Parts: sequence; C-alpha cells; structure tokens
Amino acid sequence: MIDKVENFRDNFIRVKDEISKVIVGQQDIIEGILICLFANGHVLLEGLPGLGKTLMVKTMSDALSLSFSRIQFTPDLMPADIIGTNIVIEDEQGKKSFQFQPGPIFANVVLADEINRATPKTQSAMLEAMQEHTVSVAGITHVLQEPFFVLATQNPLEMEGTFPLPEAQLDRFLFKLKVQYPSIDELSVIIDRTTINEVPRAEKVLSAEQVIQMRWLIREVVLASHVREYAVKLVFATRPESDLSPEIVKKYVRYGSSPRGAQALILASKIKALLNGRYNVSVEDIKTVAYPALRHRMILNFEGEAENIDNDDIISEILSSNEGK
Repeated sequence: MIDKVENFRDNFIRVKDEISKVIVGQQDIIEGILICLFANGHVLLEGLPGLGKTLMVKTMSDALSLSFSRIQFTPDLMPADIIGTNIVIEDEQGKKSFQFQPGPIFANVVLADEINRATPKTQSAMLEAMQEHTVSVAGITHVLQEPFFVLATQNPLEMEGTFPLPEAQLDRFLFKLKVQYPSIDELSVIIDRTTINEVPRAEKVLSAEQVIQMRWLIREVVLASHVREYAVKLVFATRPESDLSPEIVKKYVRYGSSPRGAQALILASKIKALLNGRYNVSVEDIKTVAYPALRHRMILNFEGEAENIDNDDIISEILSSNEGK
C-alpha cells in the first residue's frame, strides 16, 4: 500500500510540475483543480479576466493526454449548442434519417467560460452532464467519456447582464477557487515567458486510464470515525438552525451546506492525506480543504448581502468554534 501512496503522490506532483512550466505561480489553484479532477468532481473558478484560467485548464489537459473543449457562454447560447442535437442525413439511396451530432460537452476536460453569462435554461443543460456524466437528447441517453471534468469560470466584478448560478448548480461543484492577481515577480516571469518565440508547453505525463486508476485509490483511503464526525460537525455548523453553528452563521446565513459539502470535504481530504504520504485522513486535512469545499455552499440572507459578508470569514469562524471538538 505504501507503494501505491508514493506512486499517487509522484504522479500528482509530475502533473503539477508540468502545468507549472506554463503557468506562473497559482500553485494553490493548480493543486485545487487537480484535487477536483482526481476526486471525480468539478471546479468553479472565480477571478478577473486575463489571469490565465483558460491556459491553465488547456495545459492540464495536455499534461494528462485528455481531450479539451472550451464553451464560451453568452446570453444567446442554447442548450443544443452545448450537448448537441439530431441532424437529418441522407444516404446514397435518398433515404433520410436522424443522426446525433455531439456538442462540445463531449470531451474529457470542458471549460465553461463565464458560465453566468448564459440564461438559466442553458446553464441547466450542464446539470445532467456534471452529475450523471450522461447527456439525454430526444429520449436517448449518451454516455460521456471518462474521465469527465468540468471547469467553469465567472467574473466577480462584471455582474450586469449575468445570470447567477442557482444553488442546485453551485452544489455540483466540488470546489470554488478564487484566482488571485500575480505578484510583481510573477508578472515579470509571465512577461518573459509570453513575449518570446519559444512558448513553453506541457509534456504528456499521465493517461486517461491512469487518472481513473488514481480515482479508485482515493476511495480506499482510511477515514477514522472521529475525523468523519469532525467533517459532519463542520457541515452542520454552516446551517443557521443548527445548535453547532456560531453566531455569525445564525445572523448572516440563510441556507447552509448540503450533504455534498461533507462529501467534498472527505474526498478532497483523502487526496491531501495521500499527498502528505499517509493512507489515513487527519483533522488537519479537513481544515485545509474547508474553504474551497464550503464557500459556495452557504447562501447569505438579506442582512449578509447588505453588509457584504465574505463566506470565507464565516468559515474561519466555524473552524475556530470547532477547535478542539
């Protein structure tokens, strides 16, 4: 088993290092994206334009020998533009029939760029694919190729003319990651890398089959009862009606995390344990993934929105109130 843990860790680091050849900085974001991929989840990236989100996802698909597709979400985008549609074809004898034409959702890695620009009808076209890894058209279900991974982006500033993701769709994302502006040194390196003739590219280091095998190993990581209980208490503490929730939750939160929040905490912490060379999850592993796993699963009430409360501050208070429990 030790060999499996070391192999997982080595493969994870190899992929991360290949992505870092192209992407400057953003190490926490790269690790978070890879955690979601290997946990068989999806990730929501929030950040300003031009921070390398698209390049990061494309580079990851290159390093993993996975097919890549980018969908630019706009107000006039229709569900059929994403999942595909039936078209009429005619054979040599003149006989006509319907044939399914797959949409861009049929790829291993799908970048849903500015997903909040599309209407709710179009956004909902992603729900079945993200949850079931299938697409239904005209009563026929089409299975998506594994591994299947959706990375959606949204701009936190330009909210005019956008359609915020509903709670049910936000809950489908394992993590919500916030992409930060690069430092002065990092920006200098970015300029050096992108203004020369030879632009660095990631080498293929893992296959789709290896990614699937690594996913199976994650499920075998040991979870002690007291660690599971800690994760459950964190999720219950996000709910204002719970006795475990701190005062800030009762005051500003309207709805807390669903059970998917607990699942995200456990799966991500299992990967953290493997990266730390362990085959069992610790409470510290849970704490390190609490922010990306829970920040998008708490819906603020009117008072919380009016006072511009940050969900990360709420999570910090929850972690503090559960210290030593």
